[in-house]
Amino acid sequence: MASLLSLRARPAPRRHRWTAALGVTALALAGNGLLAAPAAYADATASQAVDFPTHCVPPPIAGIPPIDGTTSAEITVDKAAPKVGDTVTVTYTVTKPAAGNPVDLALPADIMTPTGKVALGGAQTGSVTVTGPKKNPPVPGKGTFPPFSMTGTFTVTAPGSITLSPGDYNIHTSYIMELDTPCTVTNPPAPVSQTIIASPQPGANERAIQLGTASGKPGERATVTGTKFTPLADVTVVGRAGAAETADKMTVKASSTGTFTAQLTVNDKATTGIVAYEGTAWNADKGAGPAAYTVIDDTPAPPNGQKLNAAVAAGTLSMTQAGDTVQLTSVDFGKGGAATGDLHGVTVKDFRGGPAGWSLTGKVTDFTGPGGAKIGAGKLSWTPSCTTKAGSPSTCAAGSAGVVGSAGATLASTPNGALTGGEFTAGAKVSLDVPAFTAPGAYAGVLTLTLT
Repeated sequence: MASLLSLRARPAPRRHRWTAALGVTALALAGNGLLAAPAAYADATASQAVDFPTHCVPPPIAGIPPIDGTTSAEITVDKAAPKVGDTVTVTYTVTKPAAGNPVDLALPADIMTPTGKVALGGAQTGSVTVTGPKKNPPVPGKGTFPPFSMTGTFTVTAPGSITLSPGDYNIHTSYIMELDTPCTVTNPPAPVSQTIIASPQPGANERAIQLGTASGKPGERATVTGTKFTPLADVTVVGRAGAAETADKMTVKASSTGTFTAQLTVNDKATTGIVAYEGTAWNADKGAGPAAYTVIDDTPAPPNGQKLNAAVAAGTLSMTQAGDTVQLTSVDFGKGGAATGDLHGVTVKDFRGGPAGWSLTGKVTDFTGPGGAKIGAGKLSWTPSCTTKAGSPSTCAAGSAGVVGSAGATLASTPNGALTGGEFTAGAKVSLDVPAFTAPGAYAGVLTLTLT
């Protein structure tokens, strides 16, 4: 389970302004506040040039009507087969713009700055903000705008295929006056130019069990099926009475595909669930469950008496975030320093009722800015905090203060124990160390929070 945090930087007169947006699954720092989203399966394909109808609106000073023409473009990526959590760099190249210089005055070199969007489709939807450098050859009066390229990044959040299509773009010129020529896709989305496929993040515990029935009388068998265990591993299937194991236990061997079926005889009337794990002792990284199970007490009621039965069902481990935007302090060009702020609180609810603790970790990508300028991931540090709701069986501990970086760091955690669970709120003060002469403009990166 992951969470997305987007930090943005917008240029202000003579200074940088850094902002951040926190979402439900990773931290994305985008030039215009890009928030990345989910994915599905398909084959990766080579990029291809596409043509699409475009509606361009010249600056009002030009005194000419909108231009309906055809744009030729191509999308390329630096990773055609990324893993979940990877950052993909996208390049949107317009080989033939639909618009041109709207005035008779010739435009000199290096006064054009393009920006645009790349549309994501398939299982991952949304858009990628892309920006190009302020660079162009001279453009004669009423001449066609030259080709240009724009780059941006997004984070893969689930395994599967992602399609990329050219989106709207804008050509900004800075000569005598500031002028914009926005061009929109007439019939969105434009044709797909690139398809990539993402694979699952290795190491995640995907083991799962399912019961044939959720209850039974003492001595009856519960059918337990397991999936995604290690092929041919010995698997212990055992009843649980709260956090303790009962004497109702058996061992089976997983098949060559990692599945198994066990018929567990349940005698203990205190049993509230069933777990399965590889080896002889519970290991949260190699186990699954508990799956709720209720033993139906068939002891006869005393004369004139009534038996009252109750059960407590095991829940799940989950997290939510309190907001999606974080404003960091301004940093001046030429001085640099720390752009600081506070992450929105992340609430973790551990309602599993078992012995396993949890860990909330984060990692961040490089911050990408105009013309490919970067602030390294190692420049982002945090000071974590964590509070525990009264009455919770577990107590959370904040991670260590320090660099987050691309390798990642722990935001908060709870230990394993006889009985774990509760509600917790984690957060952090963040600081981006901006070098003194970092190029002015908007910067973007992605911080992914993962709960395991």
